[in-house]
Amino acid sequence: MITASAEEFWNSAAEKYAASPVGDMPAFDRKKAHLRQHLSSAANVLELGCGTGSLALSMASHAGHIHALDVSAEMIRIAREKKARQGLPNVTFHCGTLEAARFPAGGFDAIWAFSILHLLDDRVGTLDRFMSLLKPGGVLIVSNVCLGDSWVPYRPMIAVMRWLGRAPKVYFYKRDTIRRELAGAGFDAIEEIDVGAKKMVAFMEARKPQARGEASPGS
Repeated sequence: MITASAEEFWNSAAEKYAASPVGDMPAFDRKKAHLRQHLSSAANVLELGCGTGSLALSMASHAGHIHALDVSAEMIRIAREKKARQGLPNVTFHCGTLEAARFPAGGFDAIWAFSILHLLDDRVGTLDRFMSLLKPGGVLIVSNVCLGDSWVPYRPMIAVMRWLGRAPKVYFYKRDTIRRELAGAGFDAIEEIDVGAKKMVAFMEARKPQARGEASPGS
């Protein structure tokens, strides 16, 4: 869950966010290349924390349909404008929380969560929800900032930025925490993929186990 105060922050930041370039484009391109390995023309995908839609729109030609969700109405407004300009019918942008979204259980082949886990009040509950939304054998791919792994004093820095209204609430954890929480939610085949990102960024893949007696995808 993301609180109303966080929603307000991201609404106010939407225009600046949309105009900002990706911080590490080579790593971002390698992340997208990895996403494409798990896509097909029939793949149904959910993206949580889609922002202004750049990832979903750039991956649309590789998927069947992408449902992209964000709590910020301003972010979604910008995303929908970009979609209209690009004429991509297989991307649907949704405004709201994952808890309130009416997505069908077992309806997705893949779920993406980029730069969002460290902002969630209920990260464990979100991972449980991901598990319920994925098809058996479906893949979850997350790219998250593990500030607990850094020696940089981010806690006081972010506290000051929050006081100035320039940062949202941020949670600190280590990459081992995410591994443990993914396993606790029932995911297996948990792997961290090296895409050349900054050391505190963990790019991870995990799968929902196959139903008993069901073949693995591609077998």
